Amino acid sequence: QVQLAESGGGLVQPGGSLRLSCAASGRTLSTYGMGWFRQAPGKERKFVAAISRSGGGINYADSVKGRFTVSRDNAKNMVYLQMNSLKPEDTAVYYCAATSRLLVGSRDYEYAYWGQGTQVTVSS
Repeated sequence: QVQLAESGGGLVQPGGSLRLSCAASGRTLSTYGMGWFRQAPGKERKFVAAISRSGGGINYADSVKGRFTVSRDNAKNMVYLQMNSLKPEDTAVYYCAATSRLLVGSRDYEYAYWGQGTQVTVSS
C-alpha cells in the first residue's frame, strides 16, 4: 500500500504559478499510475491530470490544458503538477491519487489511494 502526501499549495495572484508535489512512501511509485484531482467548496471532486507509470501517457482536463503540466520522478518517488496562468476558478483543494490499473483514467473511483490534499487559492 502506498501513502501519498501533497505539498506546495498556497495563495497566488491570478496569472501566477505554483508547483504542487506529491510524495509517495510505502511502495515504489513506479508501480502506480498517478492522478491529480481538485475539489472546490460545495462542488464535486474533478479530474485535473493523470500520468502513466512510466510517464509516457499523460491526460489533462480541458480546463487546464496548456496551463498545467504533470510530471513524475520515479527515482525520487515524486509526482508534480506545475500550474501556470492560474485563474480564480482554479481555487480548490488539490489531491494526488494512485491507481494500480494499467491505464490511468479520469474517474476518481479508478484510484484507490489518496493524499490529504493541499489548498490552492487564486485571488488578488
